[in-house]
Amino acid sequence: MSDQSILARLDALESRVAIERLISSYAQGFDSRDPELVKSLWFDDSKLLMGAFGEYEGLDAIVKAADGFWNQIRHMHHWMANVIINVDGNKATSRASLDCFIIDNEDGPTQIGGLYTDTFERRNGRWGIVIRNFELHYQTPLSGWKSKQGTDS
Repeated sequence: MSDQSILARLDALESRVAIERLISSYAQGFDSRDPELVKSLWFDDSKLLMGAFGEYEGLDAIVKAADGFWNQIRHMHHWMANVIINVDGNKATSRASLDCFIIDNEDGPTQIGGLYTDTFERRNGRWGIVIRNFELHYQTPLSGWKSKQGTDS
């Protein structure tokens, strides 16, 4: 095995780890209401395409959308699962299943499920999300749900 082959394989593995971190950081950033973390995931020309929840083009629009979600939803908890990542040099794609519990100001406790399809690029040595497209599979208000930790208030 050549040194170039080993370096290419190492780069692909490091890229995959960086992309997994972006996917998890997206969930953590939204759940913890961290605008700086959310902002760090994207490029100036990125797109967040959320279907019925809105389409946001550009970093400023994405950060503003996050703030809007935080105003509408007083608690959210994302679980990202079944992540499949394909890396090709400085570009990558992924699909990740979402299960998200929220407490919405209007609907109250609600379970949301869907699929994120993502496009990533490495620019100037940094991986970022270029396009994040969300496909909603279900949005189900949970009547009678009560928290023992106080998140239902």
